[in-house]
Amino acid sequence: MKNHILIVDDEIEIRDLLSLFLTSSGYRVTAVETAIEALRLVHVDPPDLIISDLQLEDSDGLEMIAQLKAELPDTPVILLTGVLFDAQVFRDTLSKKVSAYLMKTSPLSRIREEIERLLGE
Repeated sequence: MKNHILIVDDEIEIRDLLSLFLTSSGYRVTAVETAIEALRLVHVDPPDLIISDLQLEDSDGLEMIAQLKAELPDTPVILLTGVLFDAQVFRDTLSKKVSAYLMKTSPLSRIREEIERLLGE
């Protein structure tokens, strides 16, 4: 089995869609709804890559990502969000916190390409 991917998103449809797609692509996937669950999980079963939403019900996604990166500094993080950022904001701010930024409307094949790039596959 390929690498372990952690999905953090409070929308069940997104979690289910990504889980099904990535599992069928051979990845081991854990999907959680909250930042608390994500932070707990990284101690028990550290992922090789994290995919996170920006706006979570229980936390600011960037704050959670900073906490996850403190625990797993070398783990790539994909910010998958419906919030549109221009290229300048990504370069100046987000690129220091996440490895990649994709819109939730991105095709699944594009998400897989980014995962493969970040994991060196």
